Amino acid sequence: MASRAVLVTEFGTAETLTCVTIQTPEPGPGEVRVLMKAAGLSFADILIAEGRYQVRPPLPFVPGSDFAGQIDAVGEGVSPKRIGERVCGAGFGGAMAGMLVVPSDAAVSMPDSMTWEQGSVLTASYTTAYHALVHRGRLQPGEQLCVLGAAGAVGLAAIQIGKALGAKVIASASSEQKRAAAIANGADIAIDSSADDWRAVLRAATNGRGPDVVVDPLGDRFTEAALRSLAWNGRLLVIGFAAGNIPSVATNLVLLKGAQLVGVNINQFGRAEPEKARAMMPEIFKLYAAGFIHTPIDSAYPLSHFGDAVARVKQAPPGRVIVTFN
Repeated sequence: MASRAVLVTEFGTAETLTCVTIQTPEPGPGEVRVLMKAAGLSFADILIAEGRYQVRPPLPFVPGSDFAGQIDAVGEGVSPKRIGERVCGAGFGGAMAGMLVVPSDAAVSMPDSMTWEQGSVLTASYTTAYHALVHRGRLQPGEQLCVLGAAGAVGLAAIQIGKALGAKVIASASSEQKRAAAIANGADIAIDSSADDWRAVLRAATNGRGPDVVVDPLGDRFTEAALRSLAWNGRLLVIGFAAGNIPSVATNLVLLKGAQLVGVNINQFGRAEPEKARAMMPEIFKLYAAGFIHTPIDSAYPLSHFGDAVARVKQAPPGRVIVTFN
């Protein structure tokens, strides 16, 4: 039995990757097999496929993390009653294939009202934002939150969850279209990340105090500017380096601000604190049911047009790019 998949055999340009036929995987003990319906494609997935991520999977591998689909087989120790269940989840690779095998607890039952497309872009970005703001940033009602890269996957998720937690949200993005998307997703204010006086604009937006919490998925030059802008006792949440370089930060700034520079690693968190990590999805589903979460979709491409999907993600659209399966 075979299925179609995108397979990375050597690190290079992700746009050139095409579909191949691979052997359909069989679930082992404690695992389920998911008949894929949709998969979210993120910039991190592309970095992994191109060998530019912090971690390089062994070759060959199937890229992709976020998934949604229907369980069609279970391994030893998993209840057969799960067959037919609508599930979503995220892992480290494997989602760009017609069939995906994951640990049973990584395939989470989806609400009936949630579409395949919505489920396919929910897990990775929203658990990252939730972990960042709730566990690591300890965001409190009434605090001021600045979201860098606000129109990206984690950025939009952080805006929505930040509002659900009762914060004032200032979104920072590079274009009018992206700033409009941030406002549409709940941000109170959107500022231009390319402005020469960005720090002054941010200070004005926070009534002269500076933000209490900054979500930083960008790195590069943005990190130090955000750190310098923090309010007293502020927390800067380091999530990634989508802007390019990994910055070096003068630690005297942390001292002067009484600040905290906090790492957010959702993959390590899941391994180190699995029970706490598993408890996030029910909370996220509650926020979805309450209307705080709505996954913004930019476009969808069939698996056979994976290269086009990659090209669209690299354009950094204000919304998620989805790969679909027939």
